[in-house]
Amino acid sequence: MFYKFKKEQQQEMISDIQRFFSDERDEEISEFAAERVLDFIKESLGPHFYNAAVLDAIQVVNQQYSSMEEEMLTLEQPIRK
Repeated sequence: MFYKFKKEQQQEMISDIQRFFSDERDEEISEFAAERVLDFIKESLGPHFYNAAVLDAIQVVNQQYSSMEEEMLTLEQPIRK
């Protein structure tokens, strides 16, 4: 399941790919070719980036939970014996 990019976002990415090929490889590619590169990236490489982002999000949530747990423990009342 992929996030559906807005038309403007997709066009910007296609332009970025065309610029990359021009700047880095001295190669002009068509909009269609750049779109195919984008499709490849989304289908083949995208899941790797997505999964890494999920793991990063889990780590952030765990850190926030740990911090929240520590702060909540400071609310404990002392028990007199």
